[in-house]
Amino acid sequence: MTRRRFPAHALSAIESAITTVEARHAGEIRFVIETALDVSALFADRTPRERAVEVFSQYRVWDTANNNGVLIYLLMAEHDVEIIADRGIAAKVSEAEWQAVCQEMETHFRAGRFREGAIAGVEGVAALLARHFPHEGGDRNEQPNRPILL
Repeated sequence: MTRRRFPAHALSAIESAITTVEARHAGEIRFVIETALDVSALFADRTPRERAVEVFSQYRVWDTANNNGVLIYLLMAEHDVEIIADRGIAAKVSEAEWQAVCQEMETHFRAGRFREGAIAGVEGVAALLARHFPHEGGDRNEQPNRPILL
């Protein structure tokens, strides 16, 4: 199901979008797509948000010089989008702003526009990062731009 909705060309488009928007800000965006929670997580009653926090840590999205890494996490089975932001950017952006990005993505996904929804999410997060962490030249890419399928 996940590979059908996010084939190689869609993953490449997401990677290109991340690369493009990161030239406009000093933050870092990671995009992770998970098909479903594993059985142990289901039995432990783990929420998609809790899993997103775990993925944020597992992939060390917090490991940036300015604490401005952002994870966009999509859990396909639950039709859920979570955005986890490191403390540097989380202190500057309201929960309502993050939720607006999630809702825009979910609107696209409900209509079957997975590539477009993912790119809208990347662009929405990038706009928030650019407002608070503008590109100052010499910024380095601290996180891989390629989306991850779990």
